[in-house]
Amino acid sequence: MHKAGLGLLLFLHYFSAEAQFSTASPQVQIMDSSFPIKSLGRERRIWIYLPEDYASSGKRYPVLYMHDAQNLFDAATSFAGEWGVDEELDRMKLPMIVVGIDNGGMKRMNEYNPDDHERFGKGEGRAYLEFLVKELKPYIDRQYRTKKQAKYTGIAGSSMGGLISYYAGLWYPKTFGKIGVLSPSFWIAPQLKQLTEETIHSRRHGLQSYYFYAGAKESKTMVSDMEAMISTLQEAAPSIQTTKRVSPIGEHNEAAWRSELPHLLRFYLRK
Repeated sequence: MHKAGLGLLLFLHYFSAEAQFSTASPQVQIMDSSFPIKSLGRERRIWIYLPEDYASSGKRYPVLYMHDAQNLFDAATSFAGEWGVDEELDRMKLPMIVVGIDNGGMKRMNEYNPDDHERFGKGEGRAYLEFLVKELKPYIDRQYRTKKQAKYTGIAGSSMGGLISYYAGLWYPKTFGKIGVLSPSFWIAPQLKQLTEETIHSRRHGLQSYYFYAGAKESKTMVSDMEAMISTLQEAAPSIQTTKRVSPIGEHNEAAWRSELPHLLRFYLRK
């Protein structure tokens, strides 16, 4: 698909009618329906998944931050099927907290791109990541029993969410130790290779782990763009751990990302 056409499809993807019935598990809560984003002057709905034993265990848990929360837990808020993050965590009995941040609707393309774009407008990705690091994460760490260190803190997303997750890894290595980059929209950021070379340093980023996924049926350049970025990352800091998975039948949709989810979740809990 042409890149402009793909961008339009992704834009329309997040404005469709919501499904009728909720499928969220009892472990999922709406933490706040209007959490303030001071860096952008907006509000946002925040979801949180707590393990079944959270109330009784007294333990602390690693935390995974995920974008596009409308599509993570509940068919009632998703466009074309949810990822089923809660069902998968319940099934696998994984001891982790997942925080989902709703996308910004018409501002999604802006918030997930740090750079201005001639078609989509002003890039607000820096401010969005500042919100995650300086506003949301400190709140989560105060209110919930979390393991605060970077090695226990992950971030993940798909498409534009994969792109902004990659930026989060570049700019905040002391905050995010594990980065999930699924079907990343690297096409919108031609400067990213040079930025990676200039930003990545073994001392600051060397303990990070990156998880890359792409489907061969997404676009002509999805896999090759991803593999080129992995090579750039490894050349800049050979000590960074990278995991790559390519699905020969993977398309650019929630069904594909749901299929990949068990592998991604196991990656986050891997020592």
